[in-house]
Amino acid sequence: MKKLHALIVASLAAAGIALGMAPAAFAADAPKAEAKKAEPMDINSASEKELATLPGIGEARAKAIVKGRPYKGKDDLVHKKILTAKVYDGIKDQIIAKQK
Repeated sequence: MKKLHALIVASLAAAGIALGMAPAAFAADAPKAEAKKAEPMDINSASEKELATLPGIGEARAKAIVKGRPYKGKDDLVHKKILTAKVYDGIKDQIIAKQK
């Protein structure tokens, strides 16, 4: 399977060179290298729809987060029993709790 993948990538890269494209455009890890780190989401101001995009947060949890505002710190989500520690651990690097 790895050989097939390598063959496909090499073929695509060769085709790209023939079309004047950079070979890096076909590299398997090119999107990862260009990915930018997103700004953390503020749990005190984000909409329910925005909150629901976080991993492990659906409509019901997003609604509970909005209802429990304001938060002094992002760990209030666990202290107020809005999220389990496991769900919180999965998103803690993606959220902040800004103060007004």
